[in-house]
Amino acid sequence: MVNDGIRAREVRLIGANGDQLGIKTRQEALEIAARANLDLVLVAANAKPPVCRIMDYGKFRFEQQKKDKEARKNQKIISMKEVRFSPTIDEHDFNTKLKNARKFLEKGDKVKASIRFKGRAITHKEIGQRVLDRFSKACEDLSTIESHPKMDGRSMFLVLAPKAEK
Repeated sequence: MVNDGIRAREVRLIGANGDQLGIKTRQEALEIAARANLDLVLVAANAKPPVCRIMDYGKFRFEQQKKDKEARKNQKIISMKEVRFSPTIDEHDFNTKLKNARKFLEKGDKVKASIRFKGRAITHKEIGQRVLDRFSKACEDLSTIESHPKMDGRSMFLVLAPKAEK
């Protein structure tokens, strides 16, 4: 809320340089702000009485947008990559998928390893469990287990997250 948008009858006023000006009526606060050629901005609406500050609102908004833009620039987006296995995967295929998963982890992506059970293979979940355990052991130097192997319908999956660098 800015200037005439403030509806409170009385406000606790903070000056442009941060000093307390005491409790004033809304009209007095607006006049003081107008004399200083600045805006009256509602800072804490839930306080008794509400707290208002005299500041250049346009400059404040500009600074806030700059901070938000800088924060967005510095944030890291982590994506999830998936590696699919079958319970009866052969050694070479396993090593190829392991190499890809390790590459994803080194780039900083999370890896979801899943096993799709087809037909009667679902009766031997322990075979799929062993494949995922072997996979997580091979990646343990680069990753931490975020979620342990668990069933979801006809597939079993686990999620590995890259280790945080010190």
